[in-house]
Amino acid sequence: MFTQELKQFGLHENSQKMFSETEAFAYCKRLTERHYENFSVVGWLLPQKFRQPFQVIYAYCRWSDDLSDEHDGSNESRIKSLEYLRCWEQGLDDCFQHDKPVPNHPVYIALRKVLEQFQLPKQPFADLLVAFRRDQVQCRYAVFDELLDYCRYSANPVGRIVLYLICETKPTPEQFTWSDSICTGLQLANFWQDVARDIEIGRCYIPQSVAEQFGLDIEDIRDSSAFRKMIQYLAADARSRLQAGVPLIRSIPKPVQADIALFIRGGLAILDAIEKNNYNVLDQRPAVSRWTKFRLLVNAWLCGCLFQNTIGDDTFLKV
Repeated sequence: MFTQELKQFGLHENSQKMFSETEAFAYCKRLTERHYENFSVVGWLLPQKFRQPFQVIYAYCRWSDDLSDEHDGSNESRIKSLEYLRCWEQGLDDCFQHDKPVPNHPVYIALRKVLEQFQLPKQPFADLLVAFRRDQVQCRYAVFDELLDYCRYSANPVGRIVLYLICETKPTPEQFTWSDSICTGLQLANFWQDVARDIEIGRCYIPQSVAEQFGLDIEDIRDSSAFRKMIQYLAADARSRLQAGVPLIRSIPKPVQADIALFIRGGLAILDAIEKNNYNVLDQRPAVSRWTKFRLLVNAWLCGCLFQNTIGDDTFLKV
């Protein structure tokens, strides 16, 4: 599907059609609504004024990710993906050069408007591309710190962009720390949910040092008691990171507390699904049921909107 979109929209220097702002925002909205995610990126808990900017940010991240995956595993196609990402980053650079015309791509036309409205910094948008370029040359991780460095670029920038978007003043160092912990925890939860899928495309995010700790080899992944104990260990680590970020909720404006709480709850729900599968993530992908998603949504609304002044932080963790 993305290959068709790449042919239709091209990159910013070779698009054939000129897009209006209305068309650009409508495209970002459609892209957000149709892509699969564990939880909706832009739900009805989110205040109206933030919905369109969230859709645009998601569209930027989605296109960046898809460009990095536009290969068949061969060196030639990976080189092509790196070239796509180079062109994409040039479009980002142009977005921040206000003396230049906006790049002719629906995502960048919408992004330029959001950047101007909220005065967002360039660095987190650029950091994401560091991770996507790394995906072209690295598919194994020796130690956990190496994986955490990947998350620093692949996940944490998204949370920082959101903070700049929703906070009335510049985010504090504490808020960045909490946000990074949530984003890394959520990224890791998704990794452990998708171990089987990643293996199919030649990737493995399980650090070799962790596998060796349980007597395993990441080049020979199969279900076993030791493998499940390793996933249990990794899931517990991801859970602790999500929980460590909970103080962020009370530090941000009340209208967005419920939505951010839902992301934490969503990550915890993924980890609960992994536990329910008895940590067997190879034979069946752990999934969050629709009923659980609905229950999380209602609970987030109740906790974040009705009882903001009376509940404790631990209430946000109940799923």
